[in-house]
Amino acid sequence: MFPSTSRDAGRDPWADDPSSGSSAPARGYPPAPRTGPAEEEGARRERKGPRRLRKGGPGRRPEDASDGASEEDVPPVEFRRPLALTVAGFAALLGVGLVLGAQTAGPGHRLPFAVIIFGVQLLYVLAWTMAMRPPALLVVALVSAGTAAIADVAAVRSDIAGLAPLGYAAVAGLVLGVLGQLVRRVDRVRVTDSLGGTLLIVVGVVAFASLIVLSRIPKGTQAITVCLTAAGVALLVARLTDAVAPWPRLAPQVPRGAAGVVAGAMIGTLTSAVLGSYLVGFTPTSAALVGVVTAATAVLADLAVGYAEAGRLMAGEPPTMWVARHMQGPLGGFALAAPAAYAMCVLFL
Repeated sequence: MFPSTSRDAGRDPWADDPSSGSSAPARGYPPAPRTGPAEEEGARRERKGPRRLRKGGPGRRPEDASDGASEEDVPPVEFRRPLALTVAGFAALLGVGLVLGAQTAGPGHRLPFAVIIFGVQLLYVLAWTMAMRPPALLVVALVSAGTAAIADVAAVRSDIAGLAPLGYAAVAGLVLGVLGQLVRRVDRVRVTDSLGGTLLIVVGVVAFASLIVLSRIPKGTQAITVCLTAAGVALLVARLTDAVAPWPRLAPQVPRGAAGVVAGAMIGTLTSAVLGSYLVGFTPTSAALVGVVTAATAVLADLAVGYAEAGRLMAGEPPTMWVARHMQGPLGGFALAAPAAYAMCVLFL
C-alpha cells in the first residue's frame, strides 16, 4: 500500500531546509509568490508623509515655510544728510546756550541760569514724552515739569550745594508719575512696561538741575564750560561726520556710522584740553580727563537713543512727532553729561 521510499529520498536534508516559524511554507510545496506592490503600499502607510524636494534646495516640510518668511532681511534705513545737519545744528545751539548761561551764574545771582535750565528741561520733557508715549502721557509730562521746577528751586535755595535735594525730588516725581498711571484702569495694564520710560524722563530733568548745583561749588563754572563744550563739540562732530561719511554702519536700522562716534569723542576731548590751557584752575591734562568722560557719555547717549527709536519702530509702534524724535538724542546726551561733569569735578578737581 505504501511505497518503500519517501518522495524526499535521495535529496540532501540541508538543501531547501524551510525556516522555522508560522510564516514558513508547508513542506514539499513551493513558496508562495511575493506580493511586492502590496508590501510596498503597507510600508508607505506605516511612514508619515515623505519630504518633498524643493527645486534648487534641500527638502523641507510645509511648516518650515513660515520660518523662511520671518528670516527676510529688513531693508536698511537710508541716511539723510539734511536731517543730520539739522540735528548737528540743534546740538551746537543747545551747548552754546548752556555754556553761556553758566557764565551768568554767580554768588547770589543764579536765577538766570536756573531759567535757562528750566527751559531746556521743558524741551526734554516734550521730546521724551512724545517719543516714548508712556501711559497717561499728560500726567507724566505735568509731573515731570513739576519735578523739574522743584529740583531747580532746591538747587538754588538749598543751604549746602549737594545732590541730596535733587534725589528727593526725583523719587517724589517717580512715585507721582506711577500713581498717576495707576488711577486710570486703561493705563494700569501697561504701568510695568512704562516704569522705565517714566524713570528716564523724571531722572533726565533732575540731571539738568545738577548743573545749577555744580555752579555753586569752586571751579564749578569752569568745569561746566569745559565739560559741556566737550559734549557739544562731540555731538556736533558726530552728526556732521554722519552727514559726510556715515561708515562703517553700526546697524541697518540705525542711520549712524562708527566714524562719527569715534571722531566726535576724540575731537571733543581735544577741545576740552585746549580750553584747559586757558582757564584758571585747569591744566590740559585735567581738562582732557573730564572732557573725555563727558564727550564719550554724550555721544553714546545720543547713539543709544537712535537704537531705542529703531527698536520701537521694529516693534510696530507708530512713529512719533518728527521734531520731538530728533531732538531726543542731543537732549539725552546733555542730560547724561551733566551729572558726569558734576562727578568728575567733585572727584578729580
